[in-house]
Amino acid sequence: MGRDFQHNNQEKPYLLGVDTGSSKTHALISDKLGRIIGFGESGSGNYEVVGVDGFIEAVNDAVNKAFSFAGVCKSEIASMGFGFSGYDWPSEAPIMVEAIRSIQINSPFKFVNDVMLGLIAGSTEGWGVAADAGTGNNIIGRDKAGKIGRITGDSIRFGEFGGASEMVWRAMLAVTYAWSKRGPETCLTQLFIDHARVESEFELIEALAMEKIQLDPALAINIIQLAHEGDAQALETVRFSACELALNVNAVIRQLRFETIEFEVVMMGSVFKAGDIYIKPFQETILKFAPKAKFVQLLGSPVVGAVLLAAEESGLPSNPLREQLFRSVGDVLS
Repeated sequence: MGRDFQHNNQEKPYLLGVDTGSSKTHALISDKLGRIIGFGESGSGNYEVVGVDGFIEAVNDAVNKAFSFAGVCKSEIASMGFGFSGYDWPSEAPIMVEAIRSIQINSPFKFVNDVMLGLIAGSTEGWGVAADAGTGNNIIGRDKAGKIGRITGDSIRFGEFGGASEMVWRAMLAVTYAWSKRGPETCLTQLFIDHARVESEFELIEALAMEKIQLDPALAINIIQLAHEGDAQALETVRFSACELALNVNAVIRQLRFETIEFEVVMMGSVFKAGDIYIKPFQETILKFAPKAKFVQLLGSPVVGAVLLAAEESGLPSNPLREQLFRSVGDVLS
């Protein structure tokens, strides 16, 4: 009976990939040559942000839109790949399976943390290390045999820095140190005063201490700009974030024993748009530890990685699919 199922599965012509994130959810349907035939988008699909019901709703909404776009039946899906934001630990797996079952497609599937999709999509052969520096930070890697390396992905709580929110936190330290005279004056103080809409440095520190204001992770853009303009504490904040993210990468390199081999580091997330002021110290810190590391920037959509994950589940070679998927997904998402 298993053989019959596998045979029937091979006859099915399409692959489904789903990428859920904190801000949006994407679903993609392709044929086995990598030609995109369906796309759907919905809102936040991180269950930690919108709850389990909201997560399931986002997955179903994106998937149903993709099928409506494609004009094919769910029974024609050979296999599925899912990347879930917020999925970090085995105890969370039943929630992910519940969402997958809810779309009512009886096909084999794989699901991973969404950062893994960036590695699968961005690396040449689907293995290496992915460094995600967006609102937060996360690092995931895998070797040729499929062994996984990772950090917790829980940010400052476990001393993992590198994303926008951690950069803003580090800038807050510089501002606090400047007020107490532990550190030098910095233009970051005025940036935070303006953001908090207070009149003075003292009012700012009081509001921060009393937790009356929250510092938006989007302030990382302004911090990076001040670093470009030469503010020493802003520059140190950016460098700290970059080097700390690199140390997270080095931890995963050590787990996978990549120190002496050639492999790719896929850089993904909005913070890398800062350019050399962030990327250069990030790369230098890694190269001191793993001199054969090669760096690539994820330029396409991570949902392509979900389709490639579905291809893995079907036993299809991913390399012939990758180029065609990126070429056709650009037309769909543009």
